Formats: sequence, C-alpha cells, structure tokens
Amino acid sequence: MINEQRQRLKYIISDYVMSNLAWLAFNCVRFLFGAVQGGFSTLSSYLSSKMIIVGQIAFPLMMMVIYYLSGYYVEVFRKSRLQELLTTITTAAINSLAIIFLALINDMILERKENYEMILLLWALLFSLVYIGRAIITNRTMNRINRGKLYFNTIVVGRGSAAISFVDRLERINMAKGYRVVGYASIPGENDVKNVDRSVFTLDELPQVCKQNDIQDIIVVPTKQDSSQLLKAINHLFTLNLPIKITPDKYNILLSRVRINNMYGDLLVDISSSSMGYSGRVIKRVFDVIISALVLLLFFPIGLIIGILIKMDSPGTVFYSQSRLGYHNRPFNIYKFRTMYSDAEKNGTPQLSRDNDERITRIGHWLRKYRIDEIPQFWNVLVGDMSIVGPRPEREYYVKQILAREPAYSLVHQVRPGITSMGMVKFGYARDIDEMLERLNFDLIYLENMSLVNDLKIMIFTFRTVITGKGI
Repeated sequence: MINEQRQRLKYIISDYVMSNLAWLAFNCVRFLFGAVQGGFSTLSSYLSSKMIIVGQIAFPLMMMVIYYLSGYYVEVFRKSRLQELLTTITTAAINSLAIIFLALINDMILERKENYEMILLLWALLFSLVYIGRAIITNRTMNRINRGKLYFNTIVVGRGSAAISFVDRLERINMAKGYRVVGYASIPGENDVKNVDRSVFTLDELPQVCKQNDIQDIIVVPTKQDSSQLLKAINHLFTLNLPIKITPDKYNILLSRVRINNMYGDLLVDISSSSMGYSGRVIKRVFDVIISALVLLLFFPIGLIIGILIKMDSPGTVFYSQSRLGYHNRPFNIYKFRTMYSDAEKNGTPQLSRDNDERITRIGHWLRKYRIDEIPQFWNVLVGDMSIVGPRPEREYYVKQILAREPAYSLVHQVRPGITSMGMVKFGYARDIDEMLERLNFDLIYLENMSLVNDLKIMIFTFRTVITGKGI
C-alpha cells in the first residue's frame, strides 16, 4: 500500500535537517570571514551564544513555512524534476532575503561587495543542501516506480477501443510503470470491447471497488466524443475524491484548453483539481483559514445582536442550514442567518428567492441587502467545506436540473465552493434555472483563470457590493 504521509514526512524531515545544516554552515563562514559583530573570540563561543541557538531553532522553522506555502509537499510521489529544481531555487531566494532583512541587516559590513557575497552564499547553501536532500528522495522514488517496485492502482473509465489501446501503450512505455491498471469502468452509451483481460465495473460499483483495491488514480479514456455522457460520468467520479485524469484531446472537448503538469507516458490532464498551481492552492487555503477565523472572532459581538433581532422579528431559529453539493460533489450543510419565515418551503419543494419575496422577514431584507446573512458561512470556510472565493454551491435538487441541460456544470466541483464568486459579482443571485445557467458561464471562466490576484479582485468587488447595499 502506498503511504503518502510517510513519503511527505521524508521530504519534511530532509528539508528541516538540510535547512539547519545550511544555516549552521552560513554562520560558520560568517565568523571565519569576520562578518560577525559582538566580539566573539572563538567559533565555539559564537555558535554556543544565545543569539545563534535561538536562530538555529527559529530560522529553519520559518524556512519550513515558506516550503509549505510553495506547495512542494502537495504532490509527493510523481514530482516533476524541473519543477522541483525551480521551486527549490525560488524558496531558497525568498528565505535568504527574509533572513537578511529580519536578522542580519544590522550586521552588514561597509563593503557592499562583501554584503552581496554573504547573501549569495546563504542562497547557495540553502539551495544546494536542500536540493540534494530532495533530489535523493525523488530519484529513489522514481527508480522504484521505473523498476515496478512502487505502483499506483488505477481504474480506467472507458471500455471502448480507445481505452484498450491506451492501456496497451501504458504497458509498453517504461515511464508509465507507475500506473497499474486494476480494471475498466464502462461509460454509458459507449460500444464496449468484449473479452477484455481485466475486471469490468459499472460507475455505481466504483466506490466499493476503489476502497477494496486501494485505487490511487482514475484515468478517463472515452472512445466516443460525446461530451454530455462524458461529463455526466465525470460528475459521478468526483464523489470518489481521487485524482481524475484524462487525455488532452478529450479535455479540449470539455473546456477547449489544455493544462499539463507532469508527463508520464501519455500526456494526461488532472481535471479533479483547478488550474491554480500547488503554491497558489496552499496559499489560498491558508488565507481562507486566517481571514475566516478573524471575521468570526471580530463579528461575534455583532452576531449576538443580529441573533436577538432575528428572534424578535419572527419565530424560529437564528441560523438556517441547508444541504449543498460542494468540493468533489460531496454534500455539506451551509449556514446562514435566517432571513425567511420558518415555513418558507412548507410544501417540501425547494424554491429560489425572488423579487419582493413575501417569505423574507423584515430583518431578513436588511441582512440580504448587505449580505450579512452570509457571515456564518465563514465557519464553512474554516472547517474546509468552502472557500471565500469559488463557484456558489447549489442544492442537489437544482444541480440535477442544471446537469441535465449543461453537463459542463460538473466541472465546478473541481474546487471548493465559495461565499462569493465571479458569477455573484458579475451576475448576482439567480432566480431560476435559466439564470443559474447564465451565471455558470462566469464560474467556468473563473475555473480556467483561477489565481490569487483574481480572487482578490472578486473580494474587492464583493466588498463594494456589501458597502453599497446592492446584495439583492
């Protein structure tokens, strides 16, 4: 069985040890070159000083934070060697500059050339030692994959001629030994090849099959280029919470754009994750946690007052929860301040809000106008159900209707849903399925242009909407 956590721990321990060695070596060189203030007579007295001991603990820990934010620990088995090199170069530069400005700026000597040499030395030590540790682990891992000692149980979704040919190519290509195809899953509507040499499953059987066989990857290889059936199948696969990969020509049918992260045998595109890089995703999640925690903490006193006003305005609970479909098509309960009367859906059929909706309470109109009713969703962000920015989550009742008319909707489940989105700032609330489909266009554009900069722009637009009271 593949142990991802153990592999990740190897990289973390290596980075921490090598960062310590690099920082220790740098301090030794600084002392020998006379670039140290404080009147230390010997190297041992310098290295045993409180300042150096504290720095030897604190700075490697700071470096680990930068490594984490770089996204280096997201993919731990099939790393791109070039990306590993570039990431190590970049993080070494960031850590070197941070240390210089945080701790060594006062120790800079008068000669500018010597200062530049010290900065370059620190970068060289950090880069070379950290990269050596990483390269050793990565090369050993890749050698194990190429020798067949390490493999990833895989299900190929598709049982037509294209899928059979694809598996044949995988077996002939040395670099593709990481994929060990356990069986096929049929896509509805395809002409299946008879008498295949592996097990065959239905899409409904995959959850149990993946659990029993420790499946690590799903590769979608359809024979027919029917985007409707293909997207329905992909929507079903999202619930497995596994990497879903597809050949670029089929991905081009879905979104007319190809993103390739790694090359193993045939080029494959991971459609279970967003177009945002590893570092962007990590930083986005860190900001989500920090901002949501601050909002919940600062808003707590105001939230108590709003809760009292809601209770005084109409009978019922303060908060309102509702099941929505989120990341990888998983259901979760979204939380809001209650803005409607308790019997708003007394007939049991889901209903969207509309202009001059009589179900909205007096305080509810005000909460919706300034979108204050959305504040409790920062709890959803904190626990990982949502992000601050992302496609708005919908109820399963409406998701089924949207998918029937636009199967591409399944692609929004690549990412965590958001409190606000490009669709919300460009279109607003949807009052029916037609408007949901209109707003979907903005969500699909967002998916293909995800970046921290675009998230910031959406947050600024949302803040302006809140301040001006244009939430309805």
